[in-house]
Amino acid sequence: MSEAETPIPRPGAVYFVGRAVLRPLFTALYGARTSGREHVPPTGAVLLVANHLSGWDTVLIPTAASRPVQFLTKSSLFTRPGPLGRVLRWFFTSIGGVPVLRTAGQAAQAALDSGARILRAGSVFAVFPEGSRSRDGRLYQGRSGAGWMALETGATVVPVGVVGTADMALFGPLRGRPRPEARFGAPLDLSDLEGMPRGAARRIATERIMAAIAALTGQERADEVNGSSRDAGA
Repeated sequence: MSEAETPIPRPGAVYFVGRAVLRPLFTALYGARTSGREHVPPTGAVLLVANHLSGWDTVLIPTAASRPVQFLTKSSLFTRPGPLGRVLRWFFTSIGGVPVLRTAGQAAQAALDSGARILRAGSVFAVFPEGSRSRDGRLYQGRSGAGWMALETGATVVPVGVVGTADMALFGPLRGRPRPEARFGAPLDLSDLEGMPRGAARRIATERIMAAIAALTGQERADEVNGSSRDAGA
C-alpha cells in the first residue's frame, strides 16, 4: 500500500478521554493556563507552530487546544516487540500519532509529507520548528519544514508560545517556578508570499513564524540552529 493509500491516523477515544482528564488536572496541580484559544479556527486545516522546552509540550498543547492536535511520533514507539510494544502501538495509534523516522534526508521529507497529508484532510497538526527542545531556554532558528507545509497546503498558521514546561515535575509544581502556559497567537498572513520563488518564500515564512513565537514567549533568540536537533526538516 502506497503512502497516499495509507489511512490517515485520527485521534480516537483515548485522546478525548485523556484531554478531558488532563485539562482540569493540569489546572489543579500546576496552575496551567491557556490564552488565545479563540485564535484556532473551529474548522479547516491548522498548522500549530510552537517553541519546544520540554517533553511536556506535547501534552500541554493538545490539552489546551480547542481541537484535536496531532504530532509526529518516533516510529520506534510503533514497532517495539512484546506486550509493551503492543500497548505503545495501541496508545499512540489511538491518539492519532504519526510515526516517523527522526533522521535527515528522505526520512525528514517523509515526515513533512505525512504532516501535509493530515493538513490536507482538514485537521490540526503541530510542529516544533526548532526541531528539538531548547536546553538553555533560548529560541533557536527555525527549520524550513513548517514554512514548507504552510505554503504547500494553505493551512492556517497559528503560532503557539509555551512557557513554564521546562520546570514541570511529575507530581506537582516546583515552588517559585513559572506556571505552565500555552499562548495561542493570531494566525499569520502568508498570502503575500504566493508567486515568490519557493526557497525565498520558505525562508520568509519561517522567519515570520519564529518572530511570532518569540513575541508570545519573550525568549531570547539564538542566531543558530539547535545543534541537538535530529529532525532536519520539521
